[in-house]
Amino acid sequence: MTGAVLRVEQRGPVRWLHLSRPAQRNALNGEIAEALARQVEDIEADDRTSVVVVAGDGPSFCAGGDFRHFLRLHEEGGVVPFLAELSRCFTMIEASSKVWVAALHGHAIAGGLELALVCDVVIAAEGTLIGDGHLNNALLPGAGSSVRLERAVGKGTARWLHLTGDTVPAEQLKDTGWLHTVVPAEYLHEEADRVARHLARQNLPTQRRMKQLLVAVASVDTGAGLARELEFFGDNWASENVAGALRGFLDRRALSS
Repeated sequence: MTGAVLRVEQRGPVRWLHLSRPAQRNALNGEIAEALARQVEDIEADDRTSVVVVAGDGPSFCAGGDFRHFLRLHEEGGVVPFLAELSRCFTMIEASSKVWVAALHGHAIAGGLELALVCDVVIAAEGTLIGDGHLNNALLPGAGSSVRLERAVGKGTARWLHLTGDTVPAEQLKDTGWLHTVVPAEYLHEEADRVARHLARQNLPTQRRMKQLLVAVASVDTGAGLARELEFFGDNWASENVAGALRGFLDRRALSS
């Protein structure tokens, strides 16, 4: 299925969303934000889809917000409502019960970085330039990087990227633990497909509950998080016949010994 700004492919249980404004390096405007939000809602309701891959057509994943769009919004009354909707869309991705994979290449800057930060697994092509970048144009973040970047790459790296506006190659962020892997550019989509299909093989109610648990404990203190973890454990044990699964494991091990 092809849309004006978002190209959609369904590959079995994996849905690929290709940001498709290649001439603008997939800069985020109202049209692409609306198309992405519609897809998020559709994916959440679609039992066929267990994993989503977000990628970019053309030379970049996403180089940030569309400045021409920002200036039009400024003349019409303000940019903040657009960013509030974009932030809401990204938060929906972060809270989704499905697994989201970002496949980065070229540039993942500002809004492009903010989109990657809400995905569960991030893969990057070698040489991908990654950064917050807002400061370079007298901007501040509006779709989440001030909150999420430090959690992803650590305080020192995040502060440097925020306060300098620098972009760094993906290889430089590999040791932060945020990037699942960095691969040669020609293998990016192949690796993203492999990772997505591996994740899809665990498409069970328990995987969805695991994602919901991780979201639930992400922004609470340790005590509250431990309590939530036990709640999820109990609900899952009761609904998924875990005892039967454990007996089956022990029986198979006994037979093989």
